[in-house]
Amino acid sequence: MALAFLDRDRSIAPAGYSRWLVPPAALAIHLSIGQVYSFSVFKNPLLALHAADGSSWNLKEVGYIFSIAIAFLGISAALFGAWLEKAGPRRAMFYAAICFGAGFIIASFGASTHQLALIYLGYGVIGGIGLGLGYISPVSTLIKWFPDRPGLATGLAIMGFGGGAMIGGPLASNLMAHFKAAGQPSIPYTMITMGILYFIFMMFGVFTIRVPPTGWKPEGWVPSVKHSALISSHNVAVTEAWKTPQFWLLWVMLFVNVTAGIGILEQAAPMIQDLFKGQISPAAAVGFVGILSIFNMAGRFLWASFSDFIGRKGTYFTFFVLGAVLYFFLPFSRQDKINSIPLFVAIAALVISMYGGGFATIPAYLKDLFGGFNVSAIHGRLLTAWSAAGIIGPLIVNGILDHYVENHMNKEDAYPLILHIMSCLLVIGFLADLMVRPVAEKYWLKDKNLVYADGPAH
Repeated sequence: MALAFLDRDRSIAPAGYSRWLVPPAALAIHLSIGQVYSFSVFKNPLLALHAADGSSWNLKEVGYIFSIAIAFLGISAALFGAWLEKAGPRRAMFYAAICFGAGFIIASFGASTHQLALIYLGYGVIGGIGLGLGYISPVSTLIKWFPDRPGLATGLAIMGFGGGAMIGGPLASNLMAHFKAAGQPSIPYTMITMGILYFIFMMFGVFTIRVPPTGWKPEGWVPSVKHSALISSHNVAVTEAWKTPQFWLLWVMLFVNVTAGIGILEQAAPMIQDLFKGQISPAAAVGFVGILSIFNMAGRFLWASFSDFIGRKGTYFTFFVLGAVLYFFLPFSRQDKINSIPLFVAIAALVISMYGGGFATIPAYLKDLFGGFNVSAIHGRLLTAWSAAGIIGPLIVNGILDHYVENHMNKEDAYPLILHIMSCLLVIGFLADLMVRPVAEKYWLKDKNLVYADGPAH
């Protein structure tokens, strides 16, 4: 009976409810699960942990933890997207909090017993399912609360995910230092503590989320009769959307944008220390991760809001053109070239803002092309591109780095190759964006009486 509180009917907003009370619930979830972006803070401690046994894990093996988590984010989002439309965001958020918190605790046992497979299961599989459920749960709800500004809505829903590392990085670093100073197992105790704290914080979102009542719209808002050719007045069901070329073009665009961003994020702390040896302390590297987190978060809100004015296609055009140029020039700022830490940080921050902006803009792009009928379910399936990028990106980064280390080459010389590969991927994304056209009429829903999870289709 207690779980009846999670039912969609129990979360319908009363008359006069302010839609601006909904974004904090989304932020509570996304700021928590966004911790995954600060996983690089754990990489060196995990490598050192197992090295104490006289053996070692390599970068690729430890990098798989992040990859598995992102893979299961996309898989769970794709599998449970349609269920979410019926069950409602509150139930999805509750299950996300359980999985994400439990994932940390299971991973802590893997760290304490030096079993990498148990960390894969906890942080990767179970925590990754929590990531997927938590990621998509507020998106369609906020789009329905903000039909007048869908870009702003998706920016509000997703910006917290980009800012999660701003909290998670320093939190993990300080907890590990605290437990180490106390003579206790630093990584296991840190993971247990973070699992409990994040579960409690995510429950705030569970208790405060609300969905709009049937037929609700902002006071005084009248849908515009003038539309861009890419903004459809029709709806497409999730079962048809994935058959369209538009879906797969957006899939490619998200895939290359995420793969390129992971080229920096997944290796952020070690990268800046490698490129500026002796100039960047571990604490400063954590600060760099925090800066990237701020721009990741801000980019999600600012770029998605900006897309309401210049369109989603124009926004992605900016990401791919400017991003390709910046990724190409980023390695030239390193110690033996220009030797400018501020330039390196500035370029990295800007490209990460566009990486985050890509995530926040894509749900509004989907709504433009396919309508709002099944936007959460379609978004969930599209996030399989994130899963693929979460595997391919770290494989490229860690595979090249391991190759340089194993062949006794300078590790810092690997980064230009990595970043130039990412630049080329963004060119592919640019070509895909150019090919996006309105969805053909044969895919449109013909039955006007079909029902949303929270109201009639329109």
